[in-house]
Amino acid sequence: MLLSLRRGVFVLCCALFMLLTAPMLRAQVPMPVIGLPDFTALYEKQGPTVVSIDVRQKTRGYPMMGMSEDDPFYEFFKRFGMPSPQQRRSEPEGPQATGSGFIISTDGYVVTNAHVIDSADDVKVKLTDKSEYTAQIIGFDKRTDVALLKIEVNHPLPTVVIGDPEKLKVGEWVVAIGKPLGLENTMTAGIVSAKGRDLPQENLVPFIQTDTAINPGNSGGPLFNLKGEVVGINSMIYTRTGGYMGLSFAIPIDVAMNTINQIKASGKVTRGRIGVIIQEVGKDVAEAFGLKSSTGALVNSVEKDGPADKAGVKAGDIILKVDGREVRNSSELPRIITMLKPGSKTELTLWRDSATKNVSVTIAEAEDGGGLTMGKQGGKGNAKPTPMGLVLSDLTVAQKKQLDIKNGVIVEDIRGQIRGDLQAGDVIIAVIQRGTMIEAKSAAQLNGVLGKLDKKAPVTLQILRGDKYFFATIRVIEE
Repeated sequence: MLLSLRRGVFVLCCALFMLLTAPMLRAQVPMPVIGLPDFTALYEKQGPTVVSIDVRQKTRGYPMMGMSEDDPFYEFFKRFGMPSPQQRRSEPEGPQATGSGFIISTDGYVVTNAHVIDSADDVKVKLTDKSEYTAQIIGFDKRTDVALLKIEVNHPLPTVVIGDPEKLKVGEWVVAIGKPLGLENTMTAGIVSAKGRDLPQENLVPFIQTDTAINPGNSGGPLFNLKGEVVGINSMIYTRTGGYMGLSFAIPIDVAMNTINQIKASGKVTRGRIGVIIQEVGKDVAEAFGLKSSTGALVNSVEKDGPADKAGVKAGDIILKVDGREVRNSSELPRIITMLKPGSKTELTLWRDSATKNVSVTIAEAEDGGGLTMGKQGGKGNAKPTPMGLVLSDLTVAQKKQLDIKNGVIVEDIRGQIRGDLQAGDVIIAVIQRGTMIEAKSAAQLNGVLGKLDKKAPVTLQILRGDKYFFATIRVIEE
């Protein structure tokens, strides 16, 4: 009996001990990490599709689209994968540039950046099995920074799967595989930081911004989503030191493949144009034109006898859609139009006189930037200034003929406090009022129109400055 009692007390004490110490024991056991991705399968499957590229060239220059080393963007947006000027002087032998690429066909077509192989005399492509091939440059396009290479192989090669950048979301995990700092088949991971980034000197590529670690040598390599699909080509980094600083930029794969397919088919790249100068639709401009949201691209001027002119597009129209595809901001329009085939027809949805209107336009071939120029949103007669403080004057017949306009009033002086892009010498072509364009036929008529407007409300004007048309929203600053 006593023995049984002692055993019972012992069991009870053990139970109390386990009960009291359980929280401490649980605290010492590491909890499983939930939600972090595992990239091992992706690397094993996609790693063999990535190649290393070594370039030799007789004459070299700085490859940043013609930038000199004194250019302010030399350090700001340094192309990676190319050696520094000091290295170029001290390394006359061996590879003079390195980069990355990826295989898109079993018979040996390889994609990389144009700046990686620019001015190359010899391009070597090395696979993950250490086999090395001399590559033929099929073609390249500096505007999109895309190049197509071909290597001759006697066996099928592993290829990447092309993804859809439109489905890519900010915050989504992405990985890069390449040859940073000469270290072949290196994988780095991060997230999509932003989409549709406009970078200096380039308006045709809506860059994907990531915080994936990218360093010299990654240039031209693929950016994968978690499905193992290529969604971009790593092309630029933001750096002040030449190394990774948390901002990397990739060319969307759909833009790149449009270029690649043209190079593969014809050896050159053509771009569409419609012949308009455009600007952004700000909140005040949207209100002036009667739009509910600040979307689309505002047409500043139309090239005479150009595709848009023949289709009936007018200055003051806002292009909302192209073949049903929404133009969310003005920078999207050049990207959409330039990807269209010259000679093809497309439908533009316009906003005119507070209503939508569809017109059909035949795409022409662009010689340079695509026939769409981004304008800057803007704008001291009569001795008596308008209620807004503008001193206006009529144009002479000779002045109108010289400017090739039928109507317009010149700003002689600005005597009030005005906020907005308007200056003496500007010619006011029209006033936008509740979605309707009212032509400026004379100083007296324009004074009357402006006098009826609410002095405190913003006013949108169509301006001619020099040979450039644009729309300017101005507002009186209360004293």
